[in-house]
Amino acid sequence: MSKLNFITPFFIVSNLKDSVSFYENKLGFEVWYTGPDDSPYWAMVGRGSVSIMLKVIIDDIKPIPNHTRHEWASWDAYISTEEPDTLFEEFSSTGITFRKPIHDNSDGLRGFEVMDADGYVLFFGRPKA
Repeated sequence: MSKLNFITPFFIVSNLKDSVSFYENKLGFEVWYTGPDDSPYWAMVGRGSVSIMLKVIIDDIKPIPNHTRHEWASWDAYISTEEPDTLFEEFSSTGITFRKPIHDNSDGLRGFEVMDADGYVLFFGRPKA
C-alpha cells in the first residue's frame, strides 16, 4: 500500500493579502507558493509538514467556516502538535487573539483555538497525556 505524506486544507478567502499576512505574522507560516504571478489569487502557506491553501474565488463566493454552519462543527482544521502549551506561548507573543486559550476539552484533547482573518477556526493540540 502506498504511503500518504500529508493533507492540505483548502480555504476560500475574502482577501489573499490579509489571509497570507495572518498566517505569516501571527502563526509563523511561510509562503510556499502564490499565483499567478501577474495577479495572485491563491497561495500555499506552511510550517513544517503543515500547509494550507488559500484562494480568492469571486466576490459572490465567500468563506464559510464550519462553525457558521453548525455549532457542533467548531473547527475547520485540527493541527497536531506535541507541545501545545509551548506553541500557545509562542503565539501569545505575536499578539494573536485566541478563540479559546489553552485548555483540556471534553474530547480528551489539550490545545487551543485561533480564528484566522476569514473566520476559519484552527485547533492546535494533542490527546491529553
